[in-house]
Amino acid sequence: MSALWLQRHAQPLIARGICYGRTDMAADDKATAAAAQAMAAAWRAEVAAPVMLWHSPLQRCEQLAHAASALEANFTPYQAPDLAEMDFGTWEGVRWDDIDRAQINAWAADLWNYAPGGGETLAQMMARVAAAMQAARAWAAATQQPVLWITHAGVIQCAHWLATRGDRQPQAKEWPSVKVGYGEWIRLPLR
Repeated sequence: MSALWLQRHAQPLIARGICYGRTDMAADDKATAAAAQAMAAAWRAEVAAPVMLWHSPLQRCEQLAHAASALEANFTPYQAPDLAEMDFGTWEGVRWDDIDRAQINAWAADLWNYAPGGGETLAQMMARVAAAMQAARAWAAATQQPVLWITHAGVIQCAHWLATRGDRQPQAKEWPSVKVGYGEWIRLPLR
């Protein structure tokens, strides 16, 4: 059975406490280099096979994808729009503490259907991540190789949820279902 490796981008260059989902910014160069080195070393130790390295179009992920492919000749970067972070609409660039508590509570009450800041619902995001996972399964089946995504915490949450809980809609108390720090990764079975 093939695997889906999901690596989160390195620490972005933005102040802590800011909602930044789709906001496009670079990540710290040193942290990106360290994350790329760690992933390339793990890949060589565990897989050592060519792979299509799918990444979010946001620069903090593209930056890590190119740093990793510079270290590992087996990585071929491929931009995948479905791997972008959630769109938080008008919440983008706003301090979490400055977002109206009633809006955050409304999102928590209907995590699946509420569009934070008028952006994207979790249902919409989950659908695009499910489509990306289906494409990854097809690619893995055709090549007999694992798949590597460089993406965001929200996408990793969605992929983990789909792999471990299927189509069941999450409740706020169940979310997030996995914690992945900046530059870290997890592996999921691709079945």
